[in-house]
Amino acid sequence: MPRQELARFLRDRRARLRPEELGLPADDHRRTPGLRREEVAELAHMSVDYYVRLEQARGPRPSPRILDGLAGALRLAPAERSHLFRLAGASAPPGTRAVRRVSPHVAGMLRRLPDTGAVVTDAAYDVVACNPLARALVGDDLGRESNLARRRFLGRGRNHSSTGAEEFGRIAVARLRRSADRYPRDPALAALLAELHAGSAEFRQLWEERPVHAPGHRAKTLDHPTAGRLRLNCDVLLVPEEDQEVVLITADAGSSTARSFHRLATLTAAETAGHAAASAGAGPGAHGTG
Repeated sequence: MPRQELARFLRDRRARLRPEELGLPADDHRRTPGLRREEVAELAHMSVDYYVRLEQARGPRPSPRILDGLAGALRLAPAERSHLFRLAGASAPPGTRAVRRVSPHVAGMLRRLPDTGAVVTDAAYDVVACNPLARALVGDDLGRESNLARRRFLGRGRNHSSTGAEEFGRIAVARLRRSADRYPRDPALAALLAELHAGSAEFRQLWEERPVHAPGHRAKTLDHPTAGRLRLNCDVLLVPEEDQEVVLITADAGSSTARSFHRLATLTAAETAGHAAASAGAGPGAHGTG
C-alpha cells in the first residue's frame, strides 16, 4: 500500500470541502481550508486517531468498510472512490446492479460521430444507447430494448450475416461471467443468464469453458442488405465509472466500405431530420395526412 500517496490524497480531498456544504457550522477561525480531521472521522464513522494515522502515512491497511465511509465523508466521485480503493490495495466493490443508463457526455459523443457507428452496452449487454448509423448497420430494431447476447445466442432481432460471430460469442460469455461475479444480486442479469442457459446449448458450452477476453480491436465483414459486403473495424472504449462499453464501428479511409458508410450516414441523417420535422408538425392542432 503506497501510504504516502494515500495520505496525500486524503489531505487534498479534505481540504477541498467546505463545512457548510456538508451541513456543518462555518467557522471563521479555521486555520486551514476544508474540514478538520475530527469532522472527517465523525462523518466516516471511524476513530479520530485512526484517521490521523492514515493522513500521516502511519495507519494500517483500511478495510473496505472504512474506505466506503471515507469516500462518503469526502464526497468522492466514482472515479475518485475507485482511486481511493486502489491506493489502499483493494478493489472497489461495484453497486448491486448494473448501470442501465447512458451518461450525458457519452450520449453527446454519439451525436458527434456521423460517419462512425456507435453502440453503448451495459454489463449485461443491454443496449443503453446507439446512433443512427449503428442502427443502419446492425438493424433497425437496435435500441434500448435490445440485448446483444440475446441477439447472438437466441436469434432475437434482425442479424445480418457476418464473420466473427463465433468470436463474439466467446467475448460475450467472458463479459457476462465477469458481470455475474460483480453483480450477484442483480435480478435482471440473473434472469438473462437463466434465459440464455435454457435457450442455447452453445451458450451453456461456452459458459463451462470459462473464456477470458480483454476488450480491444476486431475486424469483420458484414453482408448488408442494401450496402453489400462491408469490411468493418470494431474498437471498444470502456466507461469504467458505469461499467459500460462503447463499440465504435468504422471503415478504412478511402475504402469502398467508407463510401458506403458515408451514403448510409447521409441517408440516416436525412431520415432522422424528416422524422423530427414530422414530429414537430404533428404538435397541438396539427393534422396528419396518414
